[in-house]
Amino acid sequence: MLGAIVGDIVGSIYERRNIKTKDFPLFGSRCSFTDDTVMTCAVAEAVMNGGKREDFIKAMKKYGRLYPNVGYGGKFRAWLFSDGSAPYGSFGNGSAMRVSPCAWAAECDSVSKAELPDRCRDLARLSAEVTHNHPEGVKGAVATADAIFLCRYYFGGCHGENEQPVNNDPAECKRLIREHIEREYGYDLSKTLDEIRPSYRFDVSCQGSVPQAITAFLESTDFEDAIRNAISIGGDSDTVAAITGSMAEAAYGIPDRIKEKAYSYLDEPLRAVVRRWDGYIARFGGNKAVRACGFSAF
Repeated sequence: MLGAIVGDIVGSIYERRNIKTKDFPLFGSRCSFTDDTVMTCAVAEAVMNGGKREDFIKAMKKYGRLYPNVGYGGKFRAWLFSDGSAPYGSFGNGSAMRVSPCAWAAECDSVSKAELPDRCRDLARLSAEVTHNHPEGVKGAVATADAIFLCRYYFGGCHGENEQPVNNDPAECKRLIREHIEREYGYDLSKTLDEIRPSYRFDVSCQGSVPQAITAFLESTDFEDAIRNAISIGGDSDTVAAITGSMAEAAYGIPDRIKEKAYSYLDEPLRAVVRRWDGYIARFGGNKAVRACGFSAF
């Protein structure tokens, strides 16, 4: 969850002013949280409240109305402030940017093989379908949650029966994640960032941003490098970096200096969600999950 928030804050000043380099200040005075952070917190609250369809709708409308001017798309804004709750068929990347809490709703050692547990998959699907019920919108959310969970699984040293852990071999972890995502979701992850970067443009669709965000993670060496990779390709920078950051957090953790800086950009209502999420994970998933999330310092 916090990885998505970091990516959003760092990328916030580059969404409309793309840069095609990894050489930039990680945080700046003009950085701020945007709709990516607000909706990630809303999804976290919905999961903590039970994870039913009504929980997602209630939390998104609550936080969306509390933060009305943080960059929502037109259709989503109309949904937020409407009296109804019907989805509107979106395949935008909003479903993927906010999904990360769903990937932490089960312990890695509770599964017998490397795949997204049913509970996490159902939560990811529901979190998307309340607004982004187009098949590509749902797929983008579920694929992102799957990638996050597999980062937790492989980098955390989990393995199936008659298998060996591969957490000491990051390249092998990433090979397995890449192959799984390509096989299960049909995303083309064959292009490198150097091939993507020159022609990549602003694209808010899941199919035009989720594969790129996954590639930014796959080519990274640590958490900060993943965020820099994501922003360096341009496009919808804050959202791409939020998606990438959610995976990088699960694989590498987040350095304390980055966690503390990102936390300083949040106001008290959002900090309160992060604190509650920390407590929820501690009760639900145990100490292993808390260390992976990295929220306990707050």
